[in-house]
Parts: sequence; C-alpha cells; structure tokens
Amino acid sequence: MLISLTGTPGTGKTLLAEELRSRGYAVLDIDRHVRDNGLLDERDEARDTYCVDTDALDLSLEEYRTDEIMIIEGHISHCVECDMVIVLRCRPDILAERLTERGYSENKVRENVQAEILDVILCESAEAGVPLCELDSSEDSIKDMADMAEDFIKGNIDKYGPGNVDWTGELEKWF
Repeated sequence: MLISLTGTPGTGKTLLAEELRSRGYAVLDIDRHVRDNGLLDERDEARDTYCVDTDALDLSLEEYRTDEIMIIEGHISHCVECDMVIVLRCRPDILAERLTERGYSENKVRENVQAEILDVILCESAEAGVPLCELDSSEDSIKDMADMAEDFIKGNIDKYGPGNVDWTGELEKWF
C-alpha cells in the first residue's frame, strides 16, 4: 500500500515523515530514490529544477506495492500511482519564510508560494481519485500532524478531506 506524503516544498513533509518513521512506518524519500535510481531527466534552467520521468518513477516503485504500508515522501510523490494521498499545506507568509531560510531565490520562493495559493499539488493529487487528506502545517505541531495522518491512514478519511485550507485571500500579495 503506497501512501503519498506530498506538498509544496517547505510545508513540513520531511519533518512529518521523520515523525511517522519514529512511530514505525516505513518511509521512502522520493527525491533520494529518484537520484539513486538515475531517474533525473534534463535540467530546467528557467525553473531551477530537474525534470523527472514520472512513468519511470512509477515503475521503479513496483517493489513497494505490497500489503504493507509504505509512505513515499516528496513533492512529486503524488505523481505516481498510490492508494492514499496526504497533502501538507502551509500559510503563504510562513512558507515564504521557510523557503527563504533554505536559501531559495526570490523567484523560486514566489513560484512555490503561488503554487501553494493556487492549490496546485492538492488539485493534481485529487486527479488520482484515491482518498485524499489535506493538513495545514502552519501552526500544528509535528506530533499533532502525525496523529492526524495516522487517523487518516487508519480509515478516518472524511475528517481531513480537501477544502479546509484556503489561501486565496493572499492572491493580491503574491501575484
């Protein structure tokens, strides 16, 4: 059973993945998996990123498609066939601060904040037609977020459904 843990860079995926790992869940860092398996395509200089062949990525995850839960963590993890998706969200001003602290360029910060405001990853995730969880990482502790993620994984899928986060009030500031 593959569970995607996804979201815009800076929303807290890695911290949540570490907490879930400490609770006994198997977690796969999709970025490391992509690099280790030679799945990086050409570099997109304009966007300061590499392209990934998501079909090849999906095929490379075949060994993890078992009855056991495997959480795949990364901002492109929702691009592969999975059984559930957890999307982390973050208030735009907090997200911008986190990305700036990481050394992202002003353009890269703006691109990611705009994607967050427009629900890009949430919308892409919804296309899969599998149970979808939306969690706001702006203020909740990682432990609380892990509790909610576990609740979702255990079947409480309606409680965390999409639509409970809305950053459209931030449009004028970032566009």
